[in-house]
Amino acid sequence: MKTEAGILKNVKSVEKPKQELLKKMKKYWQLYLFIIPALLYFLIFCYIPMYGIQLAFKEYNPVVGITKSPWIGMEHFTRFFRSYHFRTLLLNTLSLSLKQLLFGFPIPILLAIMLNQVRNEKFKKTVQTVTYAPHFISIVVLVGMLNIFFSIRGGLVNEVLNFLGKESILFMGEEKYFRNLYVGSGIWQNMGWNAIIYLAALTSVSPDLHEAAVIDGASKWKRIWHIDLPSILPTIVVLLILNVGQIMSLGFEKAFLMQNSLNIGKSEIISTYVYKIGLINAQYGFATAVGLFNSVINFTLLIIVNKIAKKISDTSLW
Repeated sequence: MKTEAGILKNVKSVEKPKQELLKKMKKYWQLYLFIIPALLYFLIFCYIPMYGIQLAFKEYNPVVGITKSPWIGMEHFTRFFRSYHFRTLLLNTLSLSLKQLLFGFPIPILLAIMLNQVRNEKFKKTVQTVTYAPHFISIVVLVGMLNIFFSIRGGLVNEVLNFLGKESILFMGEEKYFRNLYVGSGIWQNMGWNAIIYLAALTSVSPDLHEAAVIDGASKWKRIWHIDLPSILPTIVVLLILNVGQIMSLGFEKAFLMQNSLNIGKSEIISTYVYKIGLINAQYGFATAVGLFNSVINFTLLIIVNKIAKKISDTSLW
């Protein structure tokens, strides 16, 4: 009897939260209705395509389809790891990603802190508009601008170099300039937009803290270091975790558009390689395996960085 009573008690304890959830959904059904488009987006574009992951472990035959194609296990992964492309692709992707993270992540924070110190509202809004407007420029247009400005014939940068008595440089054709152009243009395009979230976090800082610090004789630098930065630190940590979790997922479009036969030694990254192997050469299984490897690395880094952040700062995604 005691056992039956215990089972009934456990069943009731499980059903109670479900009933409460249903009551909340009925009461706030309008709010849950707004969630449906987002859920459909992730379902259609993120979860349903995961059905195709099995291509990474099969010798895909379009005639019989994905399900009936023969299993080959880890053969595609072994082929990629033994390929002479593997080391180059991994180094190019990691180098470009780390450089982008190292220089691209702190600049929006610095921009937000500097804008937060500006007291002239008109100047502040002008700078904000100028800095986040490039975010709305498409990647195709951005790469076109790079080609025009850094062109060896008539390009603005080379015209300035010629005026200073220096020879023209083939910026878009030399491997050593590719990463700097990629990262620099990305910072210019996104720093204003990425600074918005930090500016929003800074608005939550109480003015009383700054007033008290001024009375105590604290300089502007000390107020930034001891008040502003600690206030936005949780936001910084969360965004850093998300950025590290995407460290292997560089934008395909920009790298592909900037790529040419002269700089391919540095511009060929995993995403451009997957495009060429999968869509151009129609090696769907092999391309899926390479893409899956990329995603697994990102997922692993996300878990590790999240765990480290939780131990150090008590701030994490979960």
